[in-house]
Amino acid sequence: MDAVTAWGVPVLVGAGVGLTAVGAGVPVVLSVAGFGPAGVAAGSVAASIQPAAVAAGSVFAVCQSVGAAGLATSTYVAGTAAGAVLGAGGRLFSNLW
Repeated sequence: MDAVTAWGVPVLVGAGVGLTAVGAGVPVVLSVAGFGPAGVAAGSVAASIQPAAVAAGSVFAVCQSVGAAGLATSTYVAGTAAGAVLGAGGRLFSNLW
């Protein structure tokens, strides 16, 4: 196996997994929790943990924003990069066994 295949495949697979996890996982989890385009769904987990006053920049506010507007492009890029790094790390550590 040449070096490009040995390193390229794990990095590309990791990047794909990272992009999929961020692109599909985060919106689904937030939607199931009750953060949606119309705001917090009544009777949802999000509604049960919503504070009386939501502070700007808090975790709740970020989840509400992502649920309403979606993820920023930079978030997809970060997820893809993190996956690629994990793929490369997996390849590196697979040589130890």
